[in-house]
Amino acid sequence: MKTYKNLFFYILTIGGFSLLTLYIIGLGQLLEIQKAIQVVQHTASSWEQFIITYHHNLTHPLAILLLQIITIIVVARVFGFICKKIRQPTVIGEIAAGIFLGPSFIGSYVPEFSAFLFPAQSLGNLQFLSQIGLIFFMFIIGMELDLRILKNKANDALVISHASIIFPFTLGIGLAYYIYLNFAPANINFLSFSLFIGIAMSITAFPVLARIVQERGLSKTRLGTIVITCAAADDITAWCLLAVVIAIVKAGTFVSAIYTIIMAIGYVFLMVKVVQPFLRKLGDKYSYKESLSKPIVAIFFVILLLSAFTTEVIGIHALFGAFLAGVIMPSNMNFRNIFIEKIEDVSLVLLLPLFFVFTGLRTQIGLLNDLYLWKICGLIVLVAVVGKFVGSTLSARYVGQTWRDSLTIGALMNTRGLMELVVLNIGYDLGVLSPEIFAMMVIMALATTLMTGPALDLINKFIPEKKYPMTHLEDHGTRKYKMMVSFGNPKRSQNMIKLANCFVKKTIQHTSITALHLSHSTELNQINAPEYEQDIFKPIEKEAGKLNIPLFTIFKATQDIDKEIVNTANEGNYDLVIIGIGQSIFEGTLLGKILGFTSKIINPERLLDTITGKEKLFENTIFGERVKLIIKTSKVPVGFFIDKDLEQVQHVLIPIFSISDSFLLVYAQKLIHNSDVKVTIVDVMGTIHKNPEIKENIKSIERITHHNMVIYDEKKLDKELLSQQNLMLVSIDGWQKALDMESTWLSDTPSTLIIKA
Repeated sequence: MKTYKNLFFYILTIGGFSLLTLYIIGLGQLLEIQKAIQVVQHTASSWEQFIITYHHNLTHPLAILLLQIITIIVVARVFGFICKKIRQPTVIGEIAAGIFLGPSFIGSYVPEFSAFLFPAQSLGNLQFLSQIGLIFFMFIIGMELDLRILKNKANDALVISHASIIFPFTLGIGLAYYIYLNFAPANINFLSFSLFIGIAMSITAFPVLARIVQERGLSKTRLGTIVITCAAADDITAWCLLAVVIAIVKAGTFVSAIYTIIMAIGYVFLMVKVVQPFLRKLGDKYSYKESLSKPIVAIFFVILLLSAFTTEVIGIHALFGAFLAGVIMPSNMNFRNIFIEKIEDVSLVLLLPLFFVFTGLRTQIGLLNDLYLWKICGLIVLVAVVGKFVGSTLSARYVGQTWRDSLTIGALMNTRGLMELVVLNIGYDLGVLSPEIFAMMVIMALATTLMTGPALDLINKFIPEKKYPMTHLEDHGTRKYKMMVSFGNPKRSQNMIKLANCFVKKTIQHTSITALHLSHSTELNQINAPEYEQDIFKPIEKEAGKLNIPLFTIFKATQDIDKEIVNTANEGNYDLVIIGIGQSIFEGTLLGKILGFTSKIINPERLLDTITGKEKLFENTIFGERVKLIIKTSKVPVGFFIDKDLEQVQHVLIPIFSISDSFLLVYAQKLIHNSDVKVTIVDVMGTIHKNPEIKENIKSIERITHHNMVIYDEKKLDKELLSQQNLMLVSIDGWQKALDMESTWLSDTPSTLIIKA
């Protein structure tokens, strides 16, 4: 009875309300018809309606902002890539991208496109979003400064740093006196104008300098430590001076600015004495990713934004508050590393390029339309270089540095980069800098950053560094067999050291093995470099310990990883270099298709080779362009290791395609002698049968190695044979021939070492 009762209620409820819903919908459709009749009488055609709607959507502020961001990121990446290729900091490319998209180029030559992409009413949104990016960036800069370095090593560095500030500052004041009448805005007094020109001349770009130090391999040297310390002290001092200058500019006179300065001092005292101890306790307690929960992260972000808000209200700019918030963050390196990782990509890749383009939109190089203005621009660049370069060099020499080190310090401290743009934009917003002076100063920032690399190269050329022997590579009196393992993925490095051990297990006392890891300098922070290095080598050092292998490590930051691998290999004169290669290596090759990776990619260099007839555009290449560079330029034997989860090496396969592959027998003999492996030689093209001397050589090795080597005469490799192998050794030419033959067995190969003799 209860079942029927429930069923009746269910049918009544669902059916009744469904009918009521359908009735209301029917009435609504009648209303829709009446409304449509009214609309048709007053509107255009459907196509015109679509065009109007589409145009409205396209020009909506959010759509414009999104299109601006997409364009800015793409153009900034392209210009950054170009600068990277010519060994210049990527920040130069990003600044150039901003100028390119601004009125100086796109605005001049394609004004309609510029007006559509960057309409005047949209610039406010772009500016505020870029300011958020700058706040995060200055927060990161503050965290990258290690105040313990300043405490422990600040004696000479402070002398050099403060001399490198006061010297250009004074010259900047003198320059301001010379150009004030013709170039200062009408409502700006000389004090404000001169102070701002002086501080703009005194800035050093700590982030760019730190990355150049990493790229040049100076991070762990005495000189590198001094330069980083100088730049850190320079940053802190210059930003404190800038805060005072901003207060004076806003107040009009120094006396009027005293109240602002007093409030700023009180704010700094509160942050250092009250907020910092609180943050230190949080940092010690939540220094691991698992414990750093969203509520804890929210606390740090609130403190960052509150600090920026407070300094903006006080009158010394929000960026100073963000910078100080970063400085007082917990000194726990693990915490800082985690926190930087959380915000760095969004800040540097997404938001910061917006600032570069906004600066470019303000930079009107077309205003410099006569020779006199370009002379003034040249004078500004000259004063900037003399002030910073000469001031830093002479002070470094005075405190006891060599001329080579002093000149290097001067060249590095002359780097201005992004930090200069930050200062210039503040001056432009405050009305201190006219559009002409702003454009000249942006050119100065570009010029002084561009000249850093060439200046260092000239110093190295005319005053070369003394070369010291690499003691770990040579043993006094005995020539060691030297191997180098170059790896990217630390998880794969363990299998690579296992492979290297198979070649030298019984002769390890006469062997030197070096592990090399290279990182892109643009992706490595100064603050986390030591910890990153420790973590990256941990797996390979652990495996080397299990195998009782003495391991030497080399860690470098570079903009060109492939070129650095070749240079390190050639300079070390290694007997064998094993390079781990991953998925990206095979993109655009037949090997990539065999291994299931992506399709053909055409790069500009290959297209040029095609046009000039050096190679065919769609020929089957052995690897991608990166590995082809290593093959062409290396002067030592190189093996490219394809790791398919290598666990042990007991059975090794060696296919012989031509007589030139006979050098592989040397490596086979080493494997048999050191690891007692079973080697199967495959006569793919009948080469061994046609050349008795190779066959006799193999037989002699068989006798020495107690018949651990056999010849497989079948020209086709079956899956059963391949499945029994742990490793395959093959020459570069042999693998290329297998690709040309489109050998189906390539997809079934075990872990492979492709060797270039």
